Amino acid sequence: MEDWTTNPMNAVTVGIALLVILLFVWIAVIGGRLKKLRKQYTAVMGNTGVTNVEEVIIQLKEGLAEQQQANIVLKAQLADVQAALPLQKSRVGIVRYNAFAEQGSDLSFSIAIINQEKDGAIFSGIHSRENTYVYAKPVEKGESTYPLTPEERKAIQEAK
Repeated sequence: MEDWTTNPMNAVTVGIALLVILLFVWIAVIGGRLKKLRKQYTAVMGNTGVTNVEEVIIQLKEGLAEQQQANIVLKAQLADVQAALPLQKSRVGIVRYNAFAEQGSDLSFSIAIINQEKDGAIFSGIHSRENTYVYAKPVEKGESTYPLTPEERKAIQEAK
């Protein structure tokens, strides 16, 4: 009986068997990479219904351009609002007081409606037994061309 190492066909058979095993390992590695690539492809394509990657990229690019244009418009609107906001008369201060110590209670009032620069108006209502008289004074930088009462100054201070 012949030894298997002496026959050259046995060596060729072992070599081919090793080559087949090596190819199976290589196919397994390539299959794993393909599976990973398929997962990434599915994640990118999602449920777009489009099978062409170029179409998806074009759609994404167009969507991004639209978003950038909308962002520019929103930034311009925000700048307009930020410029107009300090000028809005949104700060209100109210002081109630008794204009006449001998009668009634705190039925007189001063209301200051001003903006951030303390520009606006102040309204005062002086309540007496028969009537209530309402006065309005313009306010610029916390002062008025008309004399301000202590209650009106307090209303301006409270308008924060």
